[in-house]
Amino acid sequence: MKKLLAILFLFVIIGIVYSQGPSLIKEKVTSSKDTIKKEKTNLLPQTLIQDTIFDPNVKYVLYKKNAHASYYAEKFHGRRTASGQRFDMHKMTAAHKKLPFGSKIRVTNESNGKSVIVEVNDRGPFVKSREIDLSKKAFMAIASSKAAGSMKVTIETIVKK
Repeated sequence: MKKLLAILFLFVIIGIVYSQGPSLIKEKVTSSKDTIKKEKTNLLPQTLIQDTIFDPNVKYVLYKKNAHASYYAEKFHGRRTASGQRFDMHKMTAAHKKLPFGSKIRVTNESNGKSVIVEVNDRGPFVKSREIDLSKKAFMAIASSKAAGSMKVTIETIVKK
């Protein structure tokens, strides 16, 4: 009787082990090919405009190369600028020490070539080594790294032809 119980116990253990293991029955996998032929499309060459404003009646005059630029702190958002306008960090504006209010300038990041057109509406920056302060939107549009707080730029004034 002990032998019979031992053999029965052995068969139960073997049955449990085989039921937990991988299946010995191989499933047949069928694959179907797509019968629709895909046509290749040719892309036409396009010209890319680098600036935010494109006007053929405008000339860019170099004001300063290798200028140090930074951006306004967020604490100035909503405060009055030297021109009397309220500062909006979500607009394309700038502060410059000498350029007249309302003048439009193109600021180009020298490290990546990206540029924006901004309007001067404030005086500053009041740090000796810096040439221009940009609004946060303008700065982030041309910044190589969003973590950087300053960069080298080229400043060009926009003159109507």
